Amino acid sequence: MSIALVPLGTMTFTLSEPMFLRDTPRGTRVIVEVSNGTLVGDRITARQRGAAAADWLTVDAQGLGTLDVRGVMETDDGALIYITYSGRIDTGAGTGPVTAPLFDTGDERYRWLAKIQAVAKGVIDGSTLTYEVYEVR
Repeated sequence: MSIALVPLGTMTFTLSEPMFLRDTPRGTRVIVEVSNGTLVGDRITARQRGAAAADWLTVDAQGLGTLDVRGVMETDDGALIYITYSGRIDTGAGTGPVTAPLFDTGDERYRWLAKIQAVAKGVIDGSTLTYEVYEVR
């Protein structure tokens, strides 16, 4: 048995200024709202819908971050898709996040998204976060 990665698309987000809650019982909390975002690929084109999209990141004393991201995208043909992902980022290593996106929708045209597990690797450049997203098969 082997694993194949099939390109799903590129997600690009514009990040707002982070809010830091230092020294909580679980570490430093970093809340980063997403001001806009897109997902563009051969099978889907979508844009962030609404303002309720953010990353609730928790960073431990060694700089290991755990992501908790949620938002809604609207496809170019009007379907709403809820996206959530968790993942890790080593803030001390200067590398981008690695995540496992899940999609949820009631729109039959995109029901296939709810059936897949995706993986993504990101790069942060200033306030822009770009992920290459793959479907795991």
